[in-house]
Amino acid sequence: MDVFFGYHMPNYSFKDGRRERLFDHVAGLAQAAESAGFDLVTVMDHFYQIRGVGPETEPMLEAYTALGGIAARTRRILLGTMVTGVTYRNPALLAKMVTTLDIVSAGRAILGIGAAWNEDEHVGYGFDFPPIGQRMDRLDEALQIAKLMFTEERPSFNGRFYRIDRALNSPRPVQEGGPRVLVGGVGERRTLRIVARYADLSNFFPLPLDELKRKLEILERHCEAEGRDPSTILKTVMAPFRLVMNEQEAKELAERLPQDAPAMARPATPEQAAGVLRKYLDAGFHGFIFRNPNLSTPELLAVAGELKKLLA
Repeated sequence: MDVFFGYHMPNYSFKDGRRERLFDHVAGLAQAAESAGFDLVTVMDHFYQIRGVGPETEPMLEAYTALGGIAARTRRILLGTMVTGVTYRNPALLAKMVTTLDIVSAGRAILGIGAAWNEDEHVGYGFDFPPIGQRMDRLDEALQIAKLMFTEERPSFNGRFYRIDRALNSPRPVQEGGPRVLVGGVGERRTLRIVARYADLSNFFPLPLDELKRKLEILERHCEAEGRDPSTILKTVMAPFRLVMNEQEAKELAERLPQDAPAMARPATPEQAAGVLRKYLDAGFHGFIFRNPNLSTPELLAVAGELKKLLA
């Protein structure tokens, strides 16, 4: 299996400060990722910017409208969210939206979904924000509905939180069986069980490698309970470094970082990064997700493409 590279775009605040051509810049980065050999482009499904990326007042595009525009400007790369909060949209409507993205992109959509967490934007937009246990239950039901609408002509479903009654989803998805499902998160009791039950792709936070190995073992146990071959789930992890062009840039950036800087902020050249990533591949991961705050130019995306070749 080739090493899988994803490019995640949580940030829409670019250095020139111009907002009138914001989407052109976003689409240009997606095109550069495609040219560099990346396999997937994702955007956040949030309405406010999130902590850890920037102030909540920074620009934020609605995810599926943005993905439709990116689909029109790319040809090969997969497209989806990292990830849609289950509380943001009725799941039948979400399945229809992802189906439409699959059609617009000629079969390149994925359904990225999770339990949601950002209470501030729920309050601001008037969305219900139930306790986490109920959100996980909703996630399970939403995935059942999406699978039904991707694969059946007139499905019905009557759950605790959602229902559909002979729902139409016409035209059908381009991909046979419907878009692949990405479930984000590493919760051991519920999230990884949902990954085992429904997901084709998963993404893990850049935890210490020993901790990630333990998470993979838990996922394998959930897969065994579900009668699922764990090798059928493509497992990715957020890249645990900041990729830079060369050793001089790495040295200069390292000198400016505080000693307690997180791993994702620490610089690595392609050769250094390859050594780090091989350890994750040996542990059982299939690929890596890079973020646009760290890969912010077409030139850096090209360097990431060279890193992908080093891992081949």
